[in-house]
Amino acid sequence: MPTESNAIELSEHELREITGYAAACARRALPIFEQDPPVDPRPREAIDAADEFAAGGRRTTALRQSAWAAYKAAGEAGSPAAADAARAASHAAAAAFLHPKASAHQVKHILGAAAHAARAEERESGEDVRVTGGTLEWARDHAPAAVGAVLGRLPAAPSGGGRVGEHIRDLDAVLRT
Repeated sequence: MPTESNAIELSEHELREITGYAAACARRALPIFEQDPPVDPRPREAIDAADEFAAGGRRTTALRQSAWAAYKAAGEAGSPAAADAARAASHAAAAAFLHPKASAHQVKHILGAAAHAARAEERESGEDVRVTGGTLEWARDHAPAAVGAVLGRLPAAPSGGGRVGEHIRDLDAVLRT
């Protein structure tokens, strides 16, 4: 079992696969954020930037800034569901900056987009756990091998974090190899 102070192996290919996965998860919840005009482009721009990196683009300052911009959009969102959708977008762009160290915090960087997307859909549905189950099942079914492989090099997801933290721990338990 890795310890908090250990460095882990993390290839560029794995980083790109994880970022692409995070972008796909966040994109599922994007309509929740964009349903109220005027449409704020920051979450979409963060997802697009994550997709660009996943497809072979450079890891740039603009990519990192898009993650922060989506995070700020979450603070200005019109509803809790929209805020979680924007946070999912922020996590998607931030996934490109996953650190190669054995820290439980890094698990949140890998699974944060999926967990926030699930929470956004859960809130939008009026807390219908069947919706959450479907979203988390989609996230499990679409996770590339790199997600499980890198999770297997990290300590288990940390405690706390409310409902989003529960989603992260649920996904972590199923996906780590």
